Amino acid sequence: MTEAAVQRASGRGIWGWMFFDWAAQPFFTVVTTFIFGPYFVSRLSSDPAMGQAVWGYGLAAAGFVIAILSPVLGSIADQTGPRKPWIAFFAAVKIISLCTLWFAAPGSNLWFVVLAFSLASVAAEFSTVFNDSMMPRLVPKAQIGRISNVAWGLGYLGGMIALIFVVALLAGSPETGKTIVGATPLFGLDPAQGEDARATGPLSALWYFVFILPMFLWTPDAKRGMPVGPAVREGLAELKATLGEVRKRAGIFRFLVARMIYQDGVNALLSLGGAFAAAMFGWSITEIGVYGIILNVVAIFGCWVAARLDTGLGSKAVVMISLVLLALATVGIVSTGPGFTLFALPLSGADSGGLFGTAAEKAYIVYGLLIGVAFGPVQASSRSYMARSVTPEESGRYFGIYALAGRATSFAAPFLVATVTALSGSPRLGMAVIILFLGAGLWILAGTPYPADKKR
Repeated sequence: MTEAAVQRASGRGIWGWMFFDWAAQPFFTVVTTFIFGPYFVSRLSSDPAMGQAVWGYGLAAAGFVIAILSPVLGSIADQTGPRKPWIAFFAAVKIISLCTLWFAAPGSNLWFVVLAFSLASVAAEFSTVFNDSMMPRLVPKAQIGRISNVAWGLGYLGGMIALIFVVALLAGSPETGKTIVGATPLFGLDPAQGEDARATGPLSALWYFVFILPMFLWTPDAKRGMPVGPAVREGLAELKATLGEVRKRAGIFRFLVARMIYQDGVNALLSLGGAFAAAMFGWSITEIGVYGIILNVVAIFGCWVAARLDTGLGSKAVVMISLVLLALATVGIVSTGPGFTLFALPLSGADSGGLFGTAAEKAYIVYGLLIGVAFGPVQASSRSYMARSVTPEESGRYFGIYALAGRATSFAAPFLVATVTALSGSPRLGMAVIILFLGAGLWILAGTPYPADKKR
């Protein structure tokens, strides 16, 4: 397929595709990272260390399922053609699973709750595989980095708006019953029963349902191919061939190995960072929500800058810069606690009152800003790195392999964080494991060609 043939999506079609990230992001922002996840660890569970361990094992289980099935589904999608029916199916699974989080009252069975969350995570990732595989057919390769980073930034804007809504209008203080703006929580939600955090499940489900519609209505899809039955057989055969083929495409193989390792660290940092802070400092939903808003504001700026850097410097440079920033931020986070930072640098233990009242909390916010700048670009430019390295015809199977690379060991970092935390009783020591994944991925990526299919 020529570059001219690829440019077949209208401006409205491209915006429809980018709105998928807007629709999907609140799940990751308010459920996984900043509201429901910390609630699960610090309040649903009576023991924060056990809560972090169970949450980590749930993430690991979801990652294992995603790793096994993503490349299979990607290859099958290449044979059936259209991606939208697959996205619709997994959207239904995600929406139903999210709605069940409303029943996660304090004292509920942790494993039942984490099962519902894991199902939502699996469905969210599978939908993303099919949406990402549409990208090479929408615009020429020269524009892929720009629309990928703009879409990611749009997602963070949507996530931030949803988070502000939760913090300002739903998340009440257990002591006063009022939100940060002094309002009574909407719908009569009782913060003492965790209803403000539990409501993020149905809220994210409704948001996803409404804002995924532009993609279905406006964005062109691939033409219909085989019926599902023959497509499954052909897709499995093609997957086997692709796994053999990718080992012979040395650059792509090296990129996928690098991403497999560093994305594992990124996923664990995003999924566990908010819960870690909530447990260490005793942050309320309001405080963790404000922290999330700060990170999302910075993330939007980071994606805006990365959209330009990706075009000028290339996707590889953006990913490497982002990994360095994330590693530095993780070192800062795990080295900070009440009264100290960078392991031995003393800080005043005085609490000025209000949000983030201690010096250690303010230091944590500074390290969080580095995460905010980097965690959008590292994922958006990884996506454009891959899209620039394959043809539109092979995009489904290779984005399935790409998802495999992002999830093949995605159970490893949460599992190791959870296990080290459980064995040591130290969430800080558990979180330090993430640094190893970020550093190893960066080292492998440094020797990878760009684009990944480029001959040395």
